[in-house]
Amino acid sequence: MAATPMMQQYLDAKSACGDALLLFRMGDFYELFFDDAKTAARMLGLTLTSRDKGENAIPMAGFPYHQLESYLGKLIASGFRAAVCEQVEDPKLAKGLVKREVTRVVSPGTITDDALLDPRESNYLAAVALPVTKSAANGDAIREPVGLAWAELSTGRFFAAVVPAARLNDELARIGPAELLLSDEAEPLSPPSGTMITRRPGWVFATQAAVETLSKHFGVASLDGFGFGDEDAAALRAAGAILEYLRETQKSSLDHIDRLTPYKSGSLLEIDEATRRSLEITRTIRTGNRDGSLLAVIDKTVTPMGARLLADWAANPLTSVADISARHDAVEELAGDAALRGELRDSLKGIYDLERLLARVATGRASPRDLSFVCRTLATLPKLLVPLACVPLASRQCSPGDRMDDGPSPNAEHGQDARGTQRRSLLSELHDQIDLCPELHAKLSAALMDDCPLTQRDGGIIRLGFSGDLDRLHELAAGGKQWIAKYQARESQATGIPNLKVAYNKVFGYYIEITNSHKDKTPPQYIRKQTTVNAERYITPELKEYEEQVLTADERAKELEYELFVQLREFVQQHARRLQATAAALAQLDVLCSLAELARQHGYVRPTIVEEPLLKTLDGRHPVLDILEPQGTFVPNDTLAGEGDGTILLITGPNMAGKSTYIRQVALITLLAQMGSFVPAREATIGIADRIFARVGASDELSRGQSTFMVEMIETARILNTATPRSLVVLDEIGRGTSTYDGISLAWAIVEHLHDNIGCRTLFATHYHELTDLAHTLPGVRNLNVAVREWEDHVVFLHKILPGAADKSYGIHVARLAGVPREVNERAKQILAQLEQEHVDESGGPKITVTGKKKRRGDLQLTLFAPPEHPVVEELRRLDVAHLTPIGALQLLNQWQGQVGGNAASPEKSVPQPRSGDRK
Repeated sequence: MAATPMMQQYLDAKSACGDALLLFRMGDFYELFFDDAKTAARMLGLTLTSRDKGENAIPMAGFPYHQLESYLGKLIASGFRAAVCEQVEDPKLAKGLVKREVTRVVSPGTITDDALLDPRESNYLAAVALPVTKSAANGDAIREPVGLAWAELSTGRFFAAVVPAARLNDELARIGPAELLLSDEAEPLSPPSGTMITRRPGWVFATQAAVETLSKHFGVASLDGFGFGDEDAAALRAAGAILEYLRETQKSSLDHIDRLTPYKSGSLLEIDEATRRSLEITRTIRTGNRDGSLLAVIDKTVTPMGARLLADWAANPLTSVADISARHDAVEELAGDAALRGELRDSLKGIYDLERLLARVATGRASPRDLSFVCRTLATLPKLLVPLACVPLASRQCSPGDRMDDGPSPNAEHGQDARGTQRRSLLSELHDQIDLCPELHAKLSAALMDDCPLTQRDGGIIRLGFSGDLDRLHELAAGGKQWIAKYQARESQATGIPNLKVAYNKVFGYYIEITNSHKDKTPPQYIRKQTTVNAERYITPELKEYEEQVLTADERAKELEYELFVQLREFVQQHARRLQATAAALAQLDVLCSLAELARQHGYVRPTIVEEPLLKTLDGRHPVLDILEPQGTFVPNDTLAGEGDGTILLITGPNMAGKSTYIRQVALITLLAQMGSFVPAREATIGIADRIFARVGASDELSRGQSTFMVEMIETARILNTATPRSLVVLDEIGRGTSTYDGISLAWAIVEHLHDNIGCRTLFATHYHELTDLAHTLPGVRNLNVAVREWEDHVVFLHKILPGAADKSYGIHVARLAGVPREVNERAKQILAQLEQEHVDESGGPKITVTGKKKRRGDLQLTLFAPPEHPVVEELRRLDVAHLTPIGALQLLNQWQGQVGGNAASPEKSVPQPRSGDRK
């Protein structure tokens, strides 16, 4: 059966939007048909009905137009793409079928509506241009690097990079895209949880097509000016695919995406996917959400822009001492001045999400209320700049370990960098970057109503007095009381009828009423329309013309208001670049104030940042537990690592004692310091780390056929293959996923490799007490243990880190606390005693040899106290002393003592005297 014109219109729109669910506007409803209707009914809880009956029945489901954002949000959250098909002409003016078009395709990575976005989180669309194989002149295969690009449509930020294939998953974990574009020809990827994969034609990833798309959008002949060269072709391929996808789905201006920024990982601390998960930087392992993460507890921002930037800083700590120090200077200034900090934070609370407002302006989706929010933000800026203008122009430095409290800065030395040269403070730079845009604010404040509506077409947008034409239309729409009064007075005087009245009703509209006593004075041009008991009612051509103006005034007023609104929106867009720079400065200011507030509330100190790979924290605290646990209950601990203090800290102690907490604490303090924050400690010196690796906790990836132990070994292998001497490595219970012998062997060899081949700062928590013997054979290994006290067969965990090795693991005690039956615990004690007896040597040490490059522990002890080369010693070696007579032995001993006395002046040739208690 042939489709009706309306259904043919639907089918054409559906074919244009691919696999997206089509929301087809019909009057006051959005309707879905066929399989889309069945899906929507199931996912959204809509009633599934049908269009037509019998064999021609078409499944149909729909919802009111004003509920669009709500239902879009549910569809996107369920992993669907949705195309919105709108009526693009007024049904009243349409001749025949109303024209409809797909105005946008909404997917997880292309959301711009506030109702669908978390204001605290970025919403990235990413694209990966996987390597392609080329042939060299000699026939060898050449593999290009991986291209990665990511953009946030809601703010206009756009980045691209070339990354090693081995780091692709780590970079995707850092970005956390909502949607990932892949070529149809690319092999499947395993993106972060919650990322939607969208396949695209291979041609959009071609180098020439991508460069043409990017060049056309930015209006440039070459992309060299953005910092991209021939070696970045893969990055440009990915960036071009993103821009083409946005152009295709948004069908609107993308002018707010005005630059493509090259991402250079060398200036940032590298954190792989496993480490982000282990340290719970932005998400907790248990719940997978923000609550309980590092980001959640340190976030004191008061604007959405600041919250998103803080998350970006936490995900991308710095490696430049100068850049980190600039942030520390600003935090110090703000933390030390309560009045300044308070004024700035109060002003920032009046700032709206300027980044996302500008994105909606650029895409043509800004509402009148959005423009009013831009106006209110601009109105707040002068108040914010007043206290910021008082900040010293030069940066100030703080002494190591200065704790933040309100009052003057503890260091009077201003504006000196590492070379003693003066530099402008970050706060003063931010002051200069904030643009008041006075002409824009003046126009918006003059034009917009105080309480603007959300809709663009229903009026109520423009303030009285802004447009004379609009004011006249509003007056007409209100009934034109002034005009009616003047007209009535004029007609009364002209006719000589004192009680002539102009009135209105819904049947006749406007009319002139003359009582019967004066109807003989009625002018001939009056047209009688109705007779009542006491009067006659008339109309005139002039009155009917006015009536037509009044009846259409409201619609014309709304049309004019919409036109004025569009002009205002375009005027805002003309100032977009200035506003974007202001938004970036406001976000930074909010983050710095947030970090200062954090430091002030929780007693954080400014760390000393150095290039040398060392680590020193006194009374360091876990950033999350220190805040979440009752005040004063968290036990602080010191950490010393680096030259002279050992590069590998081997921590032993029972379960529940705090080993994992301690090693995570050290990693998080380092991360905080390098992102520009103060740290929870009494004093801290942090050597710049180029990478942080953390392998803490157990997990498996059954979907890939990988057990918990396999995942552990893969992550450990990555650490051993990519860590550098400047890295910080945190390992917890390596080897526990296999047999005891295998586990100890692996853990032992891993510690030796970290010590001998990498030399990086490492915290290694373990239950394998045999490993503590490494402190005697590897000079860079230091033993630490978590203090435990026993009392009447009970164990008290003190959570204090002390030098030395733990004497036992107390695992059986912990099992008892967990409720394991008593008979099981007693039997475990018997087995433990037997195993310990069978696996120690005669001296009580473990039966494990050290690496072949090192001497055995006993050999080291013998050579430590052995006499140097000496003639008497050589004689003792030559003689069979076992067959000496007592007198002969005594003579030999006297001779040996005489030789010792004769060399007293030459300490380097002297022989040590036998110690008290030595065997004779």
